[in-house]
Amino acid sequence: MGWNAVEIQHRRFRMRWMGLDPHEVEMFAQQMAEELQIQKRDNASLRKDLQEREEELKEYKQREKTIRNVLMSVHKSAEQIKENAEKEAKLIVAQAELNAENILRGANQRLTQLHEEIGELKRHRLQLESKLRSVLESYQQLLDLEKEDAKEDEQPAKVTLLSR
Repeated sequence: MGWNAVEIQHRRFRMRWMGLDPHEVEMFAQQMAEELQIQKRDNASLRKDLQEREEELKEYKQREKTIRNVLMSVHKSAEQIKENAEKEAKLIVAQAELNAENILRGANQRLTQLHEEIGELKRHRLQLESKLRSVLESYQQLLDLEKEDAKEDEQPAKVTLLSR
């Protein structure tokens, strides 16, 4: 039978000729000792369970803290990777734009050079045409002269005799 504090305080023993019944008091003391022993064991067991639960809770809190730290680290790493990727993309775009500008500049320079070469070739052609015309005109004049000479040679020569 379990005793509570109120029952213990109000426990009355039978009176005997010389006081309280020693057997009854001894049995009560024995019951109280057993109850106290059971309570101590239960209390110790509960304390042990409480300590184990507190250790588990501490371990879970440490795990939670570790997981939070890992998540924060992963998040920071992801942000850093994202920032690095954006920087690298900007560098790639800037390099591509620079390369495109260089290609355009080179193409424009080559185009200007080709226009100059074409202009030079046209001037050279005009000079050659002019020289060729001059040569052809010279030959034409020579041919014309030869024709005239040939016509003159074909006409009978008018001989005038002079008397003496």
